[in-house]
Amino acid sequence: MGLLELFVLAVGLSMDAFAVSVCKGLAMKKITLKSAVIVGAWFGGFQALMPLIGWLLGNQFKAYITAIDHWIAFVLLLIIGANMVKESFGKDEEDANASLGFKIMLLLAIATSIDALAVGVTFAFLSVNIWWAIGFIGCTTFILSAVGVKVGSVFGMKYKSKAELAGGIILILMGTKILLEHLGIINF
Repeated sequence: MGLLELFVLAVGLSMDAFAVSVCKGLAMKKITLKSAVIVGAWFGGFQALMPLIGWLLGNQFKAYITAIDHWIAFVLLLIIGANMVKESFGKDEEDANASLGFKIMLLLAIATSIDALAVGVTFAFLSVNIWWAIGFIGCTTFILSAVGVKVGSVFGMKYKSKAELAGGIILILMGTKILLEHLGIINF
């Protein structure tokens, strides 16, 4: 997996965190650099941690499922991406909560990074430098989440569903590319 592919994947994974950051920005009365950095650090940190955990877990089972690893990567990315696309068309039932408290941010950080855990499992079966991958994913999510807080304060919920839709499509395309490369149909 090249740097461009890794960056595109990082952007796709960060879209859930971006969408939640938009909601945070919408709920906050006053946006400060500190609040944007706090949101970015929570989401970026967990988006980096979860693929590492997934990669460690995937490496435990790698020897048993190497023959079908491309199918596993495809299916996981397809499911995650399809779920994000589905959520982008759903009604927004989330309450915008301005709190940056430990419990709330921990739950949001975990919820927005579960898909990154599954992607981390796929990294165990691909030729990926895990340190570059988690660095790209964490930094990209940090930046997009911090920006999302500001976007939320300026534009509100207008871009939340578009971000989820874009993220879902990116993950589906990445999964399809992995499958087609392993089947020898395309070669990038």
